[in-house]
This record gives sequence, C-alpha cells and structure tokens, in this order.
Amino acid sequence: MIVVRLPEDIHQAEGPIEGGTFRGRWHFSFGDYSDPGFRRFGALRVFNDDTISPGAVWPLHPHRDIEVVTYCAGGEFLHADEHGEGGVLKKGDVQHTTVGRGMWHSEINNRRDAPMRFIQMWFYPSVEGLTPTVEQKAVKKAERTNRLLPLVSPVHAEALFIHSDARIYSSFLEEGKLVKHAIEAQRGVYLYVVEGGPVRVDGERVPVLGAVKVEGEEGIAIKAGGDSELLVVDVVMVGGV
Repeated sequence: MIVVRLPEDIHQAEGPIEGGTFRGRWHFSFGDYSDPGFRRFGALRVFNDDTISPGAVWPLHPHRDIEVVTYCAGGEFLHADEHGEGGVLKKGDVQHTTVGRGMWHSEINNRRDAPMRFIQMWFYPSVEGLTPTVEQKAVKKAERTNRLLPLVSPVHAEALFIHSDARIYSSFLEEGKLVKHAIEAQRGVYLYVVEGGPVRVDGERVPVLGAVKVEGEEGIAIKAGGDSELLVVDVVMVGGV
C-alpha cells in the first residue's frame, strides 16, 4: 500500500521563539497539534520540517528516552546541550542524539543573516535509560547523488548508530534517475521530498514537500521528475502506525 500525503495535507505551524520566529511542517502529532490518524509510523514518532529566522533560538528544553535524528536542509544548524556543548551542521549534514535517561538541549540558527531549515525525527528507542550521547556527520552532495546513502542506522557500518530499529537515508536524485529500495517483512517506508521534485514512487506522483507512506510492499522504485533532495526512513512497523 502506497499513500501520498500532499503538502497541504501536512500540518503547518508557526509562532514566536527566542530571538525570532519559526515555521513548521509537522507530519505527526506534536505539541498542540493532535491528529489520531497521524500519531506515529511504526518506530517513527516525530517528523518535523522547521525553518527558524536568522539568529533565532529554540530555547533549552528537556527530553527523555527518545532517539533524535536531525538533518540540516539549509543554513547552519547549531545544537547545544545544558553544558553549552554542541556542533554545527551545514546543508546535508546529520546528527544523532541518544537522549536516554534525560538531557536538555536547544536548536539554534547559527547565522544572523539567513534562515535555517532543519528536519528533526524522533524514534522510539530499543533500550531505555541509556547514557545521553551526541554525534554528527558531515555529508557531501556527491556521496548521496543518485543513491540512497545510509545516514543513521543500526545495521550499516558507515552510518551513525541508533538505538532503534530505524534506518535513515538521504539522496540527491538527478532528473530522470531512478533508485530502488527493498523493504523487509514487517517494515515500512516514509519518504519526504525535501527539495525539487516531483518524484514518482512506483508511479505515484509526490511533489516537493509531499510525503509517501509505504506498507506491505517488498520494495519501491523512486524516479525523479526533476532534481530532488529526499529523505527515506525505513522502520519496523511492529507496534502499529
């Protein structure tokens, strides 16, 4: 089953934050947005595409027992924890955080002259109460061009390790190019067109800022109708949607 979510069907949020404003596209229930039809997708709990204004800060806030993956889609993302420690991500870079038994952190636009866009995904952990850790990885465009590059995964040696049954891939797919992705039993795929597009997923058209849920399929073929920046999340579906 392949279900396309058009951009207008994804919840949009906006408001003030410290030093500026944010605009968000929240794919699943989050904060004051609640939708019983979109609470999770297997191990994936949150998928937020947020843009914050120049110099703005999402202030320090606590989390516990989640696995967080952050993908910088534009500008410069600065992460800081309660000790002031963090790192800068540039476009295409990825960060993984094991929140474990608890930590405070903030998301910061590292530039005062341009907005910053980041996509943050939360996953249910396979083990609770872990020691908090943060690691990140710089990714060159060439590394993900016309392939699905594993960014974060418990089974790919070249990816950042995550304590969840989730595999996150990025791809810059040039116009006319096609990639295939096999899907194992009891797993599903959530694909998002970050930029460019449209793409076709087994013939179904997905525009820029659109997404597609894939369940019960042995694999998918993704073809770019225009140069496309993609995120593909492959998760275990045990536990429901």
